Amino acid sequence: MRNKCLLIILGAALITAASFAAAQDNPNNDQQPPQGMGRDHHGPPDPAQRTRELTKQLKLSSEQQTKVQDILQSEHTQMESLHQDSSLSQQDRRSKMMDIRKTSDSGIRELLDSNQQKKWDEMQARREQWGQNHHHGPPAGGDQQAPPPQQ
Repeated sequence: MRNKCLLIILGAALITAASFAAAQDNPNNDQQPPQGMGRDHHGPPDPAQRTRELTKQLKLSSEQQTKVQDILQSEHTQMESLHQDSSLSQQDRRSKMMDIRKTSDSGIRELLDSNQQKKWDEMQARREQWGQNHHHGPPAGGDQQAPPPQQ
């Protein structure tokens, strides 16, 4: 009786482990950020990688690529400094991060032509939607969210 019980528990554990492993290997897993986000899940986004992704998606000119990478590098530097600042509350740090991101996003958008801006706005809307789905909605005082894409 005891052996039978142990076999059942062992079988259930193996099935659970196998299904967990299969879920981790699934490339269509919903836990991945939208394409073009530049995340590697091991640290902040790399400005050069993000520039390459945006170049592919938005067909950036070489001049645009240089300016976009400068903006993203500045954002990266500011974000790293903010992470080092232990004097801020988590809420203040988050607010400042959102301001930095908003400034970068606006700067990039200004560099784009009208067709690129339309695509950029779609990408931003997907990013915002992904963030809301994975962070359980907008933060309290939703006035810090980026405005909806302009039509």
